[in-house]
Amino acid sequence: MKKWLKISFSLLLISILIIPLAACGKDKVQNVRIGEVTRSIFYAPQYVAIAKGFFEEQGLNVTLTTTAGGDKTMTALLSDSIDVALVGSETSIYVSAQGSNDPVINFAQLTQTDGTFLVSRQKLENFTWDMLKGTTFLGQRKGGMPQMAGEFVLKKHGIDPHKDLELIQNVDFANIAPAFASGTGEFVQLFEPTASVFEKEGKGYIVASFGTESGHIPYTTFMTKQSYINENKETVEKFTRAIYKAQSWVENHSAKETAMVIKDFFDNTELDIIEMVVKRYKSQGSYSTDPILDQEEWDNLQNIMEEAGELPKRVDYKSLVNTEIAESVMKK
Repeated sequence: MKKWLKISFSLLLISILIIPLAACGKDKVQNVRIGEVTRSIFYAPQYVAIAKGFFEEQGLNVTLTTTAGGDKTMTALLSDSIDVALVGSETSIYVSAQGSNDPVINFAQLTQTDGTFLVSRQKLENFTWDMLKGTTFLGQRKGGMPQMAGEFVLKKHGIDPHKDLELIQNVDFANIAPAFASGTGEFVQLFEPTASVFEKEGKGYIVASFGTESGHIPYTTFMTKQSYINENKETVEKFTRAIYKAQSWVENHSAKETAMVIKDFFDNTELDIIEMVVKRYKSQGSYSTDPILDQEEWDNLQNIMEEAGELPKRVDYKSLVNTEIAESVMKK
């Protein structure tokens, strides 16, 4: 009887100890709200991090919201509707120019080239950039990175986008593809998978890559307010660790394997299209293989902004870029 009482008492003690420990474990789970500027296969490593449970491994419960447009994404971040924004680095420069006392800091880079492609309404066997002269070109929203990179590439090939062609820039991001499909423009600048879907359906033909032409730039990065980093440094480090693991996974796995992992994020896109797009982005080096945004990329970004007449003023690299977190993650 005494032996049974001892066993019962021991079990009771164990249960008393386990319950608080389990509760503590739950308390350690940190919620992180991400706002992405658009839903795109261009962001494949982010979806891999979610689907493969890399955030969960770090004790993070991530919720993802698509906030169409850089301005809306930044508004969501500044108003604390989200914790982390996935958007072009140029937006952090725009916020800085407004004199914010809580700067938006780029802490982990996801893509390192432009993600758009030049799509022609007609099938062109031997495309050259001067074929755009005298045509109507449906471009991206003025002030955004796609538009600035697009104009940079046109000028690189001796085309004045405001004189040598009719440039349309007043169409909202979400309506650019439908506008082209309905007959507006002879050329259009599109993200994937829309460009490949159009090609498959015979609505247009990919003739060039703006990413290949514009060089390395911090096209899309994870950023947050300095105050959030100050108050949640460990969380930001865990977040970056999950992203870095996903970047390495995408780099070391085939386009088909990546497509299989992220397909649930693209319900209306066929698997073969997803695979083709991932392969295209990998082949042109669009996916960053690590989360570090380097000085050369930052300078190239500001050069492109300046060329487009959209740079408010030069911003010091270290004032809006934090590489310490990414470097720490990579060392470990």
